[in-house]
Amino acid sequence: MRTVTEHLAAVLALGHPLPSQLVPIGADLARYLTRDIAARYAVPPFDNSAMDGYAVRHADLQEVPAVLQVVGDVPAGTAATETVEPGEAMRIMTGAPLPQGADTVVPVELTDQAPGDHPLPARVRINEVAALGRHIRRAGENAAVGDAVLNQGTRATPAAAAAAASVGVSHWQVTARPRVAVIATGAELREPGQALGPGEIPDSNSLLLSGLVEQFGGEVSGAYRVADEPAAFTELMGALTQVDVIVTSGGISAGAFEVVRQAAGGAMEFVTVGMQPGKPQGIGRWPVADRPVPMLAFPGNPVSVFVSAWLFLRPLIQHLAGVPVGDARLGAVAAESWRPPVGREQYLPIVWRDGGIVRAHQMGSGSHAIASLHLAQGLAIVPADVERVQVGDELEVIDLRAGF
Repeated sequence: MRTVTEHLAAVLALGHPLPSQLVPIGADLARYLTRDIAARYAVPPFDNSAMDGYAVRHADLQEVPAVLQVVGDVPAGTAATETVEPGEAMRIMTGAPLPQGADTVVPVELTDQAPGDHPLPARVRINEVAALGRHIRRAGENAAVGDAVLNQGTRATPAAAAAAASVGVSHWQVTARPRVAVIATGAELREPGQALGPGEIPDSNSLLLSGLVEQFGGEVSGAYRVADEPAAFTELMGALTQVDVIVTSGGISAGAFEVVRQAAGGAMEFVTVGMQPGKPQGIGRWPVADRPVPMLAFPGNPVSVFVSAWLFLRPLIQHLAGVPVGDARLGAVAAESWRPPVGREQYLPIVWRDGGIVRAHQMGSGSHAIASLHLAQGLAIVPADVERVQVGDELEVIDLRAGF
């Protein structure tokens, strides 16, 4: 029986990181920049006003109040065509280019003019002295042309996308999003919401795996459901094309109708892993369009699927994407006691309470307890040699709230 660590090593050996991609800039927390980005434009690209007010010459403010002649408007997105001469001012909006001759901006609140949409006045009275250069954003004060604004390894956050746009970049080179085909197997599976016949259950695994693929930074190339018929499974696999990973649920245990086992031939290895839930696992490379594609086969029980996905699918997607492989782990104290399965590492869905961690549902890590799985905030890891978890015991927990 393999350990979880040994099986993870085998999973990561299935493939190599995919080439990075040049894509339009945009927030995508699953992606990281693979090249530095330098500024094509300065930020800001020109001297501009930081306030709605009046652009003036500071020399005209030696005595206040000072009455100046208003010679024009400078809205944002335009440039003044005239120069501010001695004794003159121009009404200016926030972000508008500073007109020639002006060296200070006086906020409208420090004048005799009311804020808002009003006709251009003939004159403006400045009631308070403003410091020389006040309320002016100078060209390049945030970034100069050629400055490295975003570094390789930066996550593609909304703020990073905005920064790239501000320096004149339209596309960036980022890590790939592995394309994952999700396949749920079982003659008993029915579309969610469909009336159930004897022995039938709703297919929750397709939704579960598809959502986790997206959460882990992959892209679902297709989600499929197939009955326990090897010919149908083989036909579906033969129709796959644009995929980087295949993940299945069900059909790998010791029953008489294990479709993945029956159809796999020599493409897959089926092993037992010292974990609960998720002991049976399948691993291999399936030929897709004449290339071997990494494939993970999970048990069919939903909690087993959930735990297996966090332990093996997530790291594989990270590895293929070329991002750091790992998860967020915390230390926590048990606020209740329970008996784990001795001889296998337990991954127990838990929630945090004031006194520590407790089980997310009374079924413990029962592999069929899907209806309460959404409550889980973490997976408590109980070592294989622990016979009983006692209140106050310290455990390592995979934090499921950490996202990517």
